[in-house]
Amino acid sequence: MEFTIKHTWDGLPVSHEPVTIVLKPGNEGLLMEVNAPFFNDPPAPLEEPGKPCSQLWDYEVVEAFFLNDRTEQYLEVELCPHGQHLVLLLSGKRQVWKEELPLEFEVMRTKNKWEGKAHLPWNYFPPCTKQFNAFAIHGLGEDRKYEALYPVPRHKLQEGQKPDFHRLEFFKELNLKGLMGEDWKQPESDIWKCLTN
Repeated sequence: MEFTIKHTWDGLPVSHEPVTIVLKPGNEGLLMEVNAPFFNDPPAPLEEPGKPCSQLWDYEVVEAFFLNDRTEQYLEVELCPHGQHLVLLLSGKRQVWKEELPLEFEVMRTKNKWEGKAHLPWNYFPPCTKQFNAFAIHGLGEDRKYEALYPVPRHKLQEGQKPDFHRLEFFKELNLKGLMGEDWKQPESDIWKCLTN
């Protein structure tokens, strides 16, 4: 299952080779593969590669959100070309209740491109994950670029509106059964179960 981020957050075409994200069945989870231009802008976070990095969204990053649209529970995965990552579990819009979860993540980088592979365990996914969106960010200050797989539709933009990746109403269907097989059922998550009990 492949997704290409061809637009800015507000629906304009990106001005570079687009970021692609591939989701594949993995060992007790999903394998998320990122193929993206490498801008090196801003420079790498100070945190060690391979480790969680709080506020990674302030750096060059590709993000994927996996949503249960009925409960507004979602998994947010952020991957950085320098090897850092951030995994957040949210229950309600912007309501983080678990953060900096461990992640198997490896990066290969050349001068102008990077590829990342992350293993997302089913335990991180909220029950009944059915929707998805993905984003890419790079640049600094006025030149900061915010890109979205499913952007805010142009007719829904309001004057002075800023990028907001938690606009859950613009997420679209993620057909996990189509990816995993029609007989597949999403495994129950011990992590999410403790929130709902």
